[in-house]
Order: sequence, then structure tokens, then C-alpha cells
Amino acid sequence: MQKPNERLKGQTAIVTGSSSGIGAAVALALGRDGANVVVNYNSSDEGAQEIAKQINDDNLCGEAIVVKCDVSKEEDVQNMFKQTIDKFGTVDILVANAGLQKDAPLHEMTLEDWQLVIDVNLTGQFLCAREALREFMRRGMRPEVSKSLGKIIHMSSVHQIIPWAGHTNYAASKGGLVMLMESICQEYAPLKVRCNSIAPGAIKTPINKEAWESDEALEKLNKLIPYKRIGVPDDIGSATAWLASDESEYINGTTLYVDGGMTCYPGFTTNG
Repeated sequence: MQKPNERLKGQTAIVTGSSSGIGAAVALALGRDGANVVVNYNSSDEGAQEIAKQINDDNLCGEAIVVKCDVSKEEDVQNMFKQTIDKFGTVDILVANAGLQKDAPLHEMTLEDWQLVIDVNLTGQFLCAREALREFMRRGMRPEVSKSLGKIIHMSSVHQIIPWAGHTNYAASKGGLVMLMESICQEYAPLKVRCNSIAPGAIKTPINKEAWESDEALEKLNKLIPYKRIGVPDDIGSATAWLASDESEYINGTTLYVDGGMTCYPGFTTNG
């Protein structure tokens, strides 16, 4: 964990899906760097309250509140932004992190499971980005806190470029995020909005526990990672805090892969 600093002081961040895993690490990292943080959850109030408590009580710099929101529902998203603005005055940073998996071979996948993943992983990120853009433009520049009008960070995956058999709905949702993010950049960069994605590789979270909980599984996983270790949520939290800060001000419309080199396809080390 990085030491606290104040590079996000005076700014407010919404982190969707931040009651556990990657989202929780992102919320803590942004709070540690001075931002006020909205800890969003859909089903785990207890987890969200614990993350908010850490930000508020454990000598971190920012203040945190908890907001329940299903990001796939327009009214919920609008209400989350309203609560944030009522409390903190504005939104400076959106980290659209909420996501899920409903895995099956494509010929067995139900329309319901396809739609759920697209609704949360892609439509949810659209709804949150749209509200963030509206607030950035309403509020205007705040040069005393940031060189950018606002920052949007989409949480994607290495599977935005690596096909994933048995997870087609998930991979399709992440592939769609590339064009969503790049199109937002193209359209709103002239207003000084920065929009980027972070693409985690294999990260040690409960959602993929079966891939790392045994020595055998971890050894198999590490064959896909040139750096030879699975990532941890703090790896993503640190990258997100930096990408949200003015230290990365000229980075726009790109994906930052945090994957230990997984996208270098280590299977081809010896000519494939």
C-alpha cells in the first residue's frame, strides 16, 4: 500500500462496485490520496460500510459515504449522482468498476444471462459516464483542484482483446468498453475531459478464487503471466489513483493494462 498524499485533495470520486475486491482497493487508494469517495454497492451493504469506515477512520485523507445503486438502472444511477452532488457539491472522478460474470458455453447461454452481463458491464458504464459528463459540463473547470474538467476511468479487462471461450458475454462487454471509452475521449477531450480504461489481468479476488486458491491452480495460472505472480487489488488501486491525478494529465483515450505481461501471450515464448 502506498503512503498517503494529497494529489486528489478537494476532489470527489464515485467508485461503482466498491464493496469488495478491485473496487474496494480503488476506493481506498483514492481516499488515501485525498479524494472524497462514494462507495457504491448493489448487494453488500456490510462490505461497503467497512470500506467507507476505513477511509473515514483509518487516517486516510478523504471522506466517504455509502450509496446503494444498481448501475444497470438509469434511475438508480441518476440518484447516486444526485446524492453525491448533494453531499460533496460535485463529481470530479468516476471509476466505473461494477461488473459481473455469468459463464456458460455460448450454445447453452441463456438470453437472460447474456443480457444481465451486458446491462451491468457495458450499459452500466454508459449510464455512469453519461451522468459524469453532464455534471462535469454543468460545473465547469476547477483549476484549483485539477487541470482536467473531469476524469472517467472504465474498469475493463485483458479480455477486451483476449477472446475467452465460455465467457462470451463477459468478453463482448469488455470489448464494447474499448469503443465506449475511445468515443468519449474523441468527443469530450476538447472540453478537457479525460477518459481512459484500466484492463486488469489475473487479480486475486473472490470472483476467481478457484484459479489461485491451490498451489496447482496458481502454478497453472502463472504460466499465463510473464511476471510470474498473480496481481492483487492494490495493484489496480495504485494505478487508478495515478490515472485519476494530474500526474497523468496528457493520457487520454487509452487502456492501461495492469496484467504482469499477460497480453504479451507468454505461450508463444518458444515460437508457440
